[in-house]
Amino acid sequence: MDWKIFFTIFASVFVAELGDKTQLATMLFATDKAVSKYTVFLAASAALIVASAIGVLAGSLLSGYINEKYLHYIAGVGFIAIGAFTLYNA
Repeated sequence: MDWKIFFTIFASVFVAELGDKTQLATMLFATDKAVSKYTVFLAASAALIVASAIGVLAGSLLSGYINEKYLHYIAGVGFIAIGAFTLYNA
C-alpha cells in the first residue's frame, strides 16, 4: 500500500466531511437519548463506506472510457462550480 496516497486521500476526505450536512445529521441522531450511540456510529460509518464505494466504482468505470487527464479537469471544474455557487448563495 502506498501510505503517501493513503494519507493524502484520508486527509482530503476528512477535511471535506468536517462540518458538512452528514456530520450535522449524525450529531442530531446522536442527541436522541433513546438511540444507542453505537447504532448511530455504525449506521453513519456504513453509509459513508457505501457512498465511498459508489465513488470508487464510478471513478473506475469512468476511467475506462475517459482519459484520466480529462477526469481531473472535469473534477476541478466541478469543484470550482460548487465553490462559486456556494459563494453566490452566501
